[in-house]
Amino acid sequence: MTHFINNKADAVTDAIDGLIRASGGQLARLDGYPHIRVVVRADWDKSRVALVSGGGSGHEPAHAGFVGKGMLTAAVCGDVFASPSVDAVLAAILAVTGPAGCLLIVKNYTGDRLNFGLAAERARALGHKVSMVVVDDDIALPDLPQARGVAGTLFVHKIAGALAEQGAELETLTSAAERVIANTHSIGMSLDTCSVPGSPKEQRIPPGTAELGLGIHGEAGVEQIAYDGAKNAIAAVAAKLATVMDKQPHAVLLNNLGGASALEMAVLANELLTSSIASRLKLIVGPAPMMTSLDMQGFSVSVYPLTQDDEALLAAACDPAAWPGCKSIQPITLQGLPDGLLPIQPLPSWHDQTANLLTRWCQVLIDAEADLNALDAKSGDGDTGSTLAGAARALLNALDRMPLADHSQLYRAIGQTLSQTMGAPLVCCWLSSSPRQERLHPAAYPGSLR
Repeated sequence: MTHFINNKADAVTDAIDGLIRASGGQLARLDGYPHIRVVVRADWDKSRVALVSGGGSGHEPAHAGFVGKGMLTAAVCGDVFASPSVDAVLAAILAVTGPAGCLLIVKNYTGDRLNFGLAAERARALGHKVSMVVVDDDIALPDLPQARGVAGTLFVHKIAGALAEQGAELETLTSAAERVIANTHSIGMSLDTCSVPGSPKEQRIPPGTAELGLGIHGEAGVEQIAYDGAKNAIAAVAAKLATVMDKQPHAVLLNNLGGASALEMAVLANELLTSSIASRLKLIVGPAPMMTSLDMQGFSVSVYPLTQDDEALLAAACDPAAWPGCKSIQPITLQGLPDGLLPIQPLPSWHDQTANLLTRWCQVLIDAEADLNALDAKSGDGDTGSTLAGAARALLNALDRMPLADHSQLYRAIGQTLSQTMGAPLVCCWLSSSPRQERLHPAAYPGSLR
């Protein structure tokens, strides 16, 4: 797959520089390219506890995108899906740590634990106060003694970051981070693997299949299941999460793994907020790309049980633009249509022959959907068949509310129905697409239809 990069070796440094140039002066980096790639807050004065996180690149906007007031103080960036070096982590610690100390937030991967841990020991030997917490929120493989760290890490960044901004001490921050980690649970699903620059794409997930519980580096999931739409995808994820959720209100984080469109993520949000666990969800973060896996066509869901204090910390203002905010979940509210658009509904009446005729018309358009789309694709955007078929389905669904025995009112009712499901030019197209010998006109019917 072709990527918008110059070359693989410079992709991470180019991306970091692009992030900093577009940050409005809020971010800076340590000198030391290409081996030391550390993004820091430009306004940091070392008066409070510093929060440092990081890991392999390819998860953007994590981790550098969450550096800023109210979240991280610094992020250490490794190569794509590779841990940063011990020296890079140590450079970050020394650059931002003052008398209040530093908290390292690390995802549970061997390289990250080793390199961040060794850097912490070296910093302590130099006289700095450093704590480290390890995030292990993935529930895909419940029997693992040490689970992977995935998107639930963002709950730790936000809650610890808000406390740090309030001036909390290192011990308080460490304890809070450990509490959040212990209660955060995540699982992901994808329809495809990711494309790593410079490497062949792994074709592991067959068409019509989704992989449940895969990792953010493209690691294989716990199982492959038949994919049958967003509703069933969310149902599978919700079933896993339900086993680790109690009855108290939760915050939920809906994360785009990189390749899902905004339209798809909104559909997934709707399914999540009406799913089997919806009654236990109070706040939502996203849907948004927060901890991605390059271009993976998937999503992950993280849940965290709320306390009153945590609600305030999640809602606290912060600077990083990558944080989409934490909002309360509300039911859909309806507002009436403006005057003149609310149709006056005619009295429904039934007429077998008219109903049969309309049904045949609608079925013809539904059956021709693919052919009409193919024809339209030669000169347009390839959606005429779908538009006409959608209108036909809407008309069929409204058939029992139509004045089928009063043809003068029936034309008006059909027009009102179609005008709400398709554009005016296509309404004419729909009407003209019916067989000429079967127009809705009294002269076209025998006996009782006149």
